[in-house]
Amino acid sequence: MHLHIIGICGTFMGSLALLARELGHEVSGSDKNVYPPMSTQLTDAGITLMEGYTAEHLSPAPDLVIVGNALSRGNAEVEALLNSGVPYTSGAQWLAEHVLPGRRVIAVAGTHGKTTTASVVAWLLESAGLAPGFLIGGVPRNFGVSARLGDPQAPFIVEADEYDTAFFDKRSKFVHYRPRIAILNNLEFDHADIFPDLAAIERQFHHLIRTVPSQGHLLVADEQPALDRVLEQGAWTPVARFGNQNNSQWQLRLERADASRFQVIHCADEHGQDEDAVVEWPLTGEHNARNALAALAAAHLCGVDLARGCAALARFETPKRRQEVRGEINGIQVIDDFAHHPTAIAATLKGLRAATTKGRLLAVIEPRSNTMRLGALRERLLESVADADAVFWFQPSGLDWSMEELVAEQDGRGQLFSEITALVEAVVSQASPLDRIVVMSNGGFEGVHERLLAALTIAKESQA
Repeated sequence: MHLHIIGICGTFMGSLALLARELGHEVSGSDKNVYPPMSTQLTDAGITLMEGYTAEHLSPAPDLVIVGNALSRGNAEVEALLNSGVPYTSGAQWLAEHVLPGRRVIAVAGTHGKTTTASVVAWLLESAGLAPGFLIGGVPRNFGVSARLGDPQAPFIVEADEYDTAFFDKRSKFVHYRPRIAILNNLEFDHADIFPDLAAIERQFHHLIRTVPSQGHLLVADEQPALDRVLEQGAWTPVARFGNQNNSQWQLRLERADASRFQVIHCADEHGQDEDAVVEWPLTGEHNARNALAALAAAHLCGVDLARGCAALARFETPKRRQEVRGEINGIQVIDDFAHHPTAIAATLKGLRAATTKGRLLAVIEPRSNTMRLGALRERLLESVADADAVFWFQPSGLDWSMEELVAEQDGRGQLFSEITALVEAVVSQASPLDRIVVMSNGGFEGVHERLLAALTIAKESQA
């Protein structure tokens, strides 16, 4: 069968394409923005990529078209599809019908940390010899791909996004997945382009809870008021809490300020015995430690004992674009991170700040997400960068508000750029050995990572 995917380079749709290819389908796809790492792994898998959206991409007619949720009416390829009469579906629906049936699905949901948590769960199960399947909105470096079918008898981990499904299905994608285990990491306002307020997102999370069977499991973060409100709407599945509270079944105790070493305590029920273990791993930040805690709890439900799981975390590699060190030139690190929400930006910088004992932390930020473009959370951006020594803001085209006032309030720590070359020159001119440059965006950011590394190399050579 020939499947054509409109919007194929999105993190979800690209992963879906890999699964379809693994099932033996011929796969092609189109997208407006084609950039690594997704474009690279798609090409390597033998998938045909087409730039832009045109009616010609549907000739000859494929057997089925899968439409990404970023596409809407008025798009030339969407209009051609509707006029053609070719069958079409959404990515979430296709996954639910062709991959998930018969699998023990583990859904990882939450505003932040889905990719890292899902990657950790997959790695813990892999380390235990279970060969899980997965679809993750990033590329876990322990696997090198963002999706695979795995052993049909093993669990399937899916990054469960609350964003809407398609222009013809406005439900959140995760209601399609019917998980046996659902991880709810956190919940706050995001996706201002489709949700009017936090209460609307809470309703979607409750729709997810309604799909988890009574013999399944809900793993829910503590200290999350929005998740508490979701559960108050009704839950028919056993709930286990994880986090910092003494009454949670899964507890975290930091042993280092940067959270690269921490203790895990599992409080068993009345028929079991409490157990604990220590994790020492390459990631930093309490938010990542909590992600690991949730993953350990999910893996434990699949038969992975705590000691084995904690030992496996020492060999975990961050997914691409999650605190990924892209290179180091003259003692200056360039780090790539997907953080694009004020909470995620603050958490990333806090973890790196604690781990940066020498040198400065230079933040390069592009507020590119739909929520940021609309300015829904702009008042929180200033406090989100408190742990950075200097901030280089990039104002992308199409931003609905000016960042000048934001930068002016930073007392000289912030600079604003609308041209990428000028931004790179400014960062490189101010960077010194032992500094860490952390780039945060949920897009390609005009290849700024490689441009920074190239400019740092030239600067080093000029000093020789």
